[in-house]
Amino acid sequence: MKKSDIQKMPEYFDRYINLTDDVTYIEALEISLTELENAPIDKWKALGEKVYAPGKWTIKDMLQHIIDTERVFAYRMTAFARKDSQKMLGFDEDSYANNAFANRRTIDDLVEELVLVRKNLIALYKSFTPEMLQLEGKGYNGATYSVLSMGFCMAGHQRWHFKVLEERYYPLL
Repeated sequence: MKKSDIQKMPEYFDRYINLTDDVTYIEALEISLTELENAPIDKWKALGEKVYAPGKWTIKDMLQHIIDTERVFAYRMTAFARKDSQKMLGFDEDSYANNAFANRRTIDDLVEELVLVRKNLIALYKSFTPEMLQLEGKGYNGATYSVLSMGFCMAGHQRWHFKVLEERYYPLL
């Protein structure tokens, strides 16, 4: 199934989904894996702990955020695919960032973990049937989204943050 097969574009998450190509969900996730594997790691290392404004995340915080978000949404998509009808809990991304202590880790370590998390997500999505991909669930804020739409969301979420790096962080170098 392709992005154009998403029956109902979820509010808020459309900003990420719209950054992906109209390819299959597996292709979108594999493209994002390739983009990660070809990322300018040297630039990321050169950024160190620089931020473009007070209170913004470092590159390490951002990478950890992508990792944490994928793990949270992998649980949600598994729950939706298994027809778990309970409302999903939210997660406070700032609390996660403040308590992950990503800046004590290396860029290489974070990238390695993100590659593994992305590969895990691809394996999970390969296990879903076409019927499972169409299943929907409710997020913590009452928003409804499908298993299919969140596969594209995860790929686009990474692109969103990579775009922020290009526009706001790379000029700091």
